[in-house]
Amino acid sequence: MTARSAASARLTATRREKEQVTPLELFFDLVFVLALTQCTALMADVPSWQGIAQAMLILGVLWWSWVGYAWLTSVVDPEEGVVRVTMFVAMAALLVAALCVPEAFGDLGLLFACVYAVVRVAHIALFVVASRDDPSLRRSVRGLAISTALGTGILVGASFADDGLQAALWVLALALDMGGPAFFGAEGWRIKPEHFAERHGLIVIIALGESIVAIGIGAEHGVDAWVVIAATLGVAVAAAQWWLYFDVVALVAARRLEQAAPGREQNEIARDSFSFLHFPMVAGIVLVALGLKKTLGDTGEPLKVEVATALLGGAALYLLAHVAFRWRNVHRFSRERLAAAVVAVALIPVATEVDALATVAVLVALLVVLIAYERARFAELRERLRHGAAEPEAPSAPAG
Repeated sequence: MTARSAASARLTATRREKEQVTPLELFFDLVFVLALTQCTALMADVPSWQGIAQAMLILGVLWWSWVGYAWLTSVVDPEEGVVRVTMFVAMAALLVAALCVPEAFGDLGLLFACVYAVVRVAHIALFVVASRDDPSLRRSVRGLAISTALGTGILVGASFADDGLQAALWVLALALDMGGPAFFGAEGWRIKPEHFAERHGLIVIIALGESIVAIGIGAEHGVDAWVVIAATLGVAVAAAQWWLYFDVVALVAARRLEQAAPGREQNEIARDSFSFLHFPMVAGIVLVALGLKKTLGDTGEPLKVEVATALLGGAALYLLAHVAFRWRNVHRFSRERLAAAVVAVALIPVATEVDALATVAVLVALLVVLIAYERARFAELRERLRHGAAEPEAPSAPAG
């Protein structure tokens, strides 16, 4: 073998055959855990509207980088060829980006933008290699490269701006980066539907784990009876969020994706239901984690309006994402979850007047009532869905 052919052999990507998520993908996702923790910490250190807005913008940028690799590893085997080493490089860059989160709008803005660019360039480079013999995929990759270049370039420019202009540039960068796939077509992409759905389910679990981490950090000043109660209620909130997604929603969404016609239909469902609509789910979970962390810090004091909005508004955002998720997947409207979201938002003024512990208890009660109602109303259909006997298009499916 010549030196040129040996180098060409190394610069290859093996098409994915298995549907199961690989250990390397789980390893890659661990870095995203730090990113979530850092976003929560940023909001906790600066519990203001500005701090929350900045954390959500940072989370959006990091989320989109994770989404890119979810699409990539649904095309290629991440543990073969050049992909494995490149993913390690991307992990290192993503880790540095996570470390920069507290000062991403400050002194570390340029470093954040540069290492984020490394993450995205590595992603595009791997897609270029993977699409070598697939002209349709290559065309889609070119479109993605354009939106990625615009987004990352604007982020670099934003690091030299101040205050309002900087925030506006971040919004523009995120909009261009995330909006790109909606404009250059969905026909050329390739996914393994079971793998794709599982990967997003696992990232929801990782986000819920951030709620558990927040509880532990919030109790750093000591553990007494009130902290024990608050921690128990916090776990109940996380468990309810898990139930609302994994009991039926994840099953229906995965089946809908698997049954869609490969190509444009399947890719658009994957883009809308998973890449786009899972972001408000994850953002809602992170906002709830902030509320739980602050509650554990002082159970007997009312929450500040910003934190109360994060806790209850985050729960509402999570539920509203489920409403949109159901509509996109099976064209059914979840009045129950919409009503629960409205109640959660209506409780925000009350949360600023009562003890934080009482607010969390009310949130737990709201979510438990929602789960119990859906379980009773859709009992027969739920049983059929969980045993694989019902189609996701069923008109009354409680699919989030």
